[in-house]
Amino acid sequence: MYNTAREGLLTGAIDMDTAVVKCSLVRSYTFSAAHTFVSDVTGAGGTLNGTSAALANKTTTSGVFDADDTTITTTASAIDHGLLVFQSSAVTGGADVAASAQRVIAYYDSGTGLPVQPGTGTTTVTWASSADKIFRLS
Repeated sequence: MYNTAREGLLTGAIDMDTAVVKCSLVRSYTFSAAHTFVSDVTGAGGTLNGTSAALANKTTTSGVFDADDTTITTTASAIDHGLLVFQSSAVTGGADVAASAQRVIAYYDSGTGLPVQPGTGTTTVTWASSADKIFRLS
């Protein structure tokens, strides 16, 4: 989880209930906890390879964020993709804002099924069924 996301959750700059939250496959990116926006990820050499629709049926029970599994339509067949979770809209929801205003929340590049090795077409993202789901604030 990005340090700036923790801060955004505390200050209200990120709202997991109201804002639109999406995920993207990202390749050629080295995680930095200091990144704040999607443009920081792409500016650091990361390439987005498809983005999901808004995550559906989001929950924030007991400090755990979860949502329905989703799909991403990939635009390139390439190796070693991580998964970026981000707030794509303003904090109040609505349409996507510019990448320079989309707040990064979490990045996953290891674990079951990671890194992702997509071809072109649809990639299914299955969130963990463990107690931590997509992420747990702790």
